[in-house]
Amino acid sequence: MTLELLAVLVLAVIFDYINGFHDTANAIATSVATRALRPQHAILMAATFNFLGAFFGTAVAQTIGSGLVNETTTSQAIVMAALLGAIAWNLLTWRLGIPSSSSHALIGGLLGATILAAGTGSVKWSGVVGKVLVPLVSSPVIGFIGAFLLMIALYWIFQRANRRPLTRGFRRLQVLSAGYMAFAHGSNDAQKTMGIVTLALFSAGVIPTVQVPVWVIVIAASAISLGTAVGGWRIMRTMGRKVVELEPIHGFAAETTAATVILAAAHLGMPVSTTHVISSAIMGVGSSKGPRGVRWGVARSILIAWVVTIPATALVGALAWGVLATLGIR
Repeated sequence: MTLELLAVLVLAVIFDYINGFHDTANAIATSVATRALRPQHAILMAATFNFLGAFFGTAVAQTIGSGLVNETTTSQAIVMAALLGAIAWNLLTWRLGIPSSSSHALIGGLLGATILAAGTGSVKWSGVVGKVLVPLVSSPVIGFIGAFLLMIALYWIFQRANRRPLTRGFRRLQVLSAGYMAFAHGSNDAQKTMGIVTLALFSAGVIPTVQVPVWVIVIAASAISLGTAVGGWRIMRTMGRKVVELEPIHGFAAETTAATVILAAAHLGMPVSTTHVISSAIMGVGSSKGPRGVRWGVARSILIAWVVTIPATALVGALAWGVLATLGIR
């Protein structure tokens, strides 16, 4: 194993670990905000189901490994630069408490480094459009509309129910929906690290094809679940309290809708942003109360982060590759 490949593996584990604590809020913020779960119990459950979800499939990993850039022109330096760009963006947005996409951060870093190192011809633009850009727009829209409609349906079904027993019942149901959301998060997000590691192994000649080895799945699952166990409290406060005032029925609707969208995308090999989907689902349930049900100022800052993530990390990834190339690592 070369030093470059070892560096890639270390960076990949760091990225996966940061992804875990950066995205803890995706799985448990609503459950903690509605007091369906104590924070410590919620984090333990999220870490467990993140680990299990990582074994759901490898379709997303295949997209990252061979569906976005030409794997034959990819070098260790390109993969390192992609990871450095994604790590830098994740740490910045975590510090600012902004829910941004770890998935799109990694994709942006990979595209930026690839374009600078090998040219635009090494990018599989049909894959970028079909697997990244279309889901980037459509998955939050589906999450918003789905959560809004589910919330309206629940209001209609339980319109005559006594409020206190209803709240108690949905607080219990939200434990299940939080586990479902954590499983979905692991199924989609852990696969991005699997894909980037597999791409690095292929480019180094360690494996003959871009197929995810079992040991890579185990490492990715372990790193993201350990990161989740640490917890990202800054982003959790934004997701759980600052966007919408949540009750257990809202948390159940948001988590159930988001997890379903994310699992469907994982099955189709689409590396969607779990952050985007759960954030839009939370906005959807908030909108069911009317326009004032969502704090749109906070929502606007989240939307801005969504838009700038890929171009920002592409720039950082390109700069990182330039630095590595200057040091003689290509």
